[in-house]
Amino acid sequence: MTKGRKLIIGYGNPLRGDDGLGWEVAGRLAANILDESVAIKVVHQLAPELAEPISEAEMVIFVDASCEGVPGTWKCEEVAPASDVGPLGHHFNIAGLLAYAETLYHSRPQAFVVSVAAGSFECNDELTTAVEMALPEIVRYIRDKVCDPTLNPHTAHA
Repeated sequence: MTKGRKLIIGYGNPLRGDDGLGWEVAGRLAANILDESVAIKVVHQLAPELAEPISEAEMVIFVDASCEGVPGTWKCEEVAPASDVGPLGHHFNIAGLLAYAETLYHSRPQAFVVSVAAGSFECNDELTTAVEMALPEIVRYIRDKVCDPTLNPHTAHA
């Protein structure tokens, strides 16, 4: 990935109900965004290996399920690197991963997390109706954001 590009990372477990929404959003965006400056990844969890592609981006958007809020509601918030990188491990939060990208690669891309309140994390491969209904708006928002980064990142949606 070349500097100036945008990276979307959808993560979660597609076999745990709404936890798979990061994968679903990433798949829908891949079908809708033909811009070569936008890279899309899907992963089960955040890991140190993501620090390099993150460091090569100008903007990173993480997409994940949340256990907080009314199912189907979502928000986009800006995220900064953690002040301490901590020990190297295989389970990261977003701020820690951004700190690794900054420490190892001297890069600090603008980063956002789109978190969607889940209705169920039960073992199945289907999204709940509330989350499924929110997906078109979330996909449109992220698509517009990578095409027009002046959009307000702090807006909550119901």
